[in-house]
Amino acid sequence: MFSALARTPHHSLLFSLVIITTLFSPASADWKYKSRPDLAPPTLNITTPATSTVSPGYIFVAPYSFPGWDPPLPHGPLQPGPYIFTSSGELVWSGFGYISGYVANFQAARWKGKDVIFAFEGSLNGKKGHGHGHTTILNGSYEAIKQVRGAGSKILDVHEFQVLDERTAVVEIYRPTPFELKRFGTGPKSQWIVDAVFQDIEIDTGRLLFEWSSLDHVPPEESVYSIASLAFGTGHNSSDALDYFHINSVDRDSDHSYLVSGRHTSTIYKINGTSSAIIWRLGGKHSNFTLGPGVAFSFQHHARFISHPKSAGDDTSIEIISLFDNSGPELHSESGEYANESSGKILALNTTSWTATLLQSFPAPAGVFALSQGNTQILPNGNAFVSWGSAGAITEFSPDGTVIFHAYLESGDLWTNGNVQNYRGFRFNWTGTPHEEPAIVALTHGESTVVYVSWNGDTETVSWAFYGVDNEGREIIMGEKAREGFETSFYVWSGKEWRGFFAEAVEKDGRVTRRSKVVRKEEYVYEYVPGRDDLAYQQGFYEAPGGQGGEL
Repeated sequence: MFSALARTPHHSLLFSLVIITTLFSPASADWKYKSRPDLAPPTLNITTPATSTVSPGYIFVAPYSFPGWDPPLPHGPLQPGPYIFTSSGELVWSGFGYISGYVANFQAARWKGKDVIFAFEGSLNGKKGHGHGHTTILNGSYEAIKQVRGAGSKILDVHEFQVLDERTAVVEIYRPTPFELKRFGTGPKSQWIVDAVFQDIEIDTGRLLFEWSSLDHVPPEESVYSIASLAFGTGHNSSDALDYFHINSVDRDSDHSYLVSGRHTSTIYKINGTSSAIIWRLGGKHSNFTLGPGVAFSFQHHARFISHPKSAGDDTSIEIISLFDNSGPELHSESGEYANESSGKILALNTTSWTATLLQSFPAPAGVFALSQGNTQILPNGNAFVSWGSAGAITEFSPDGTVIFHAYLESGDLWTNGNVQNYRGFRFNWTGTPHEEPAIVALTHGESTVVYVSWNGDTETVSWAFYGVDNEGREIIMGEKAREGFETSFYVWSGKEWRGFFAEAVEKDGRVTRRSKVVRKEEYVYEYVPGRDDLAYQQGFYEAPGGQGGEL
């Protein structure tokens, strides 16, 4: 509707007196967005820019860090939480403040016919590797519409929440249980064990559809470390219960069988959804399958059904799954040394010959090693999106294993970049029209003014129409500018007195979807630049009271 104005040359001029920073400028990490100075999101340090073959959609991550057991260990980011980014690293949505506490497993899904996003919200026991909380579901306007707990109001663990059939969800519960452990060689004080439980529940009502307990089917002896070593907890109390199984993912197929990952048993289990019996084990001490070259895995995460036997061609004995192989410390290479080579994997399981075959591996680039966490998302076009968990990196691969995007999660100069982690990362299509109003600020220096506008979470705006309000109260359009990313800036030519400014969000069909409030001009404050400004201060270039300074 304002396309003619948008094409006029003077509206594309840069404001030379104001430093316009980008998402990747670490020096501007504490004022990335002039219209949202309250936001200090992490950055994507993109080392392999996205090629034309990456999947469509946005990047979903929830970076965080441990404060460290023995300070001053490095940590970051400053504002941990759920974030949506474009493939070029532009911020789409900061969920900091929308979902609080420890946030993880941030994803998009369909629930009751509508697109939603969700994330775990609660607390994290970093030493034990599990959390306590619930899952919060938000709609397309980023409004919280549901909090989900386990059936019976059970506190959820962080590791799994997956929406199935737009109606139900699989969730996990860490249940400390009194258990006599002396027969495993522990001391008399070791009397607590973690019963790894998963539930299939109806999201709307919390009604329990299915529940499975590890202690009913998997003995503690399946742990890859001896119980007597107390490697996974002392068992002295419920807070330090021995976590012999460590359930970290659950999936369900069309036959209502379940795929369960036990990290501390280094085993993937297929569970009968009627009897709860174990149908087969893959990996670990009692694998039903002979593992072919490259199949071996350990301390894994995120096992998923890729195709059911009925959809895998004529051979109904073949099941295809994916997983994230952390390649933990007990998996040795042929030389006898620790392998420590994390990767995503797609495996074919033949339940006639009982052999497991590696179909495709997605090895970590640049020697990235994920000691914990991580996931492998197989996308609709066959690409794989892999999060490297504790290593704080994400990668997209083509179906043949070629890296077509890679980035590290960092914090710029606001916080030390070390120790940034991300439990899982994903790519999803998403449409967001925020309930909150657009943010706007007009910053002036001398006779020049720049208006900055942003709309946290908006995915549909293609341009912004900028208006001035004159001294008579008339609203006059100054021009329209194509959206520049999270924040768009507009240079206001001098020569007319304006009482205020506002902006309107314009979609691709020319429809105005939202209008900002009217703001007055504020004085622009130059951002401090280390080194340059320190030297200028020492040389007296800043004006002091009663004195006269020079120009910078």
